[in-house]
Amino acid sequence: MNQLEKYGALLARILLAGIFILAGVSKIGGFAGTQAYMAARGMPATAFLGFCAILIETGGGLAVHLGYKARLAALLLFLFLIPTTLIFHTAFGGSFPPEQAQMQQAMVLKNLAIMGGLLTVAIHGAGGLSLDARRKK
Repeated sequence: MNQLEKYGALLARILLAGIFILAGVSKIGGFAGTQAYMAARGMPATAFLGFCAILIETGGGLAVHLGYKARLAALLLFLFLIPTTLIFHTAFGGSFPPEQAQMQQAMVLKNLAIMGGLLTVAIHGAGGLSLDARRKK
């Protein structure tokens, strides 16, 4: 495996995982605010779903970061982003004030880009510098 593949895959995983780990941890510290935001977007059972989001984001993010069961974790995060994007960043989840429309469009595009990176990890795996690669040896 050449050096760019080896270190590039590691860097890609670190960059992809960071947003999920930070989002999950911030939800822990601001759980009431997370629940209020979810309720404002029409979501039921905000305590349960908020807890699930913390587990998926933090656990999935750490798994991708470390390259542990990275294909499965990346696929789970990819699937998590589908309803997240539709509910929180599109008109499907309720209308936005006109001044927020451009920001929400950027959030949708950001999530689509992240989904592309996650799909790449799900298809190709974590790379040589990962716990998955260590387990294979």
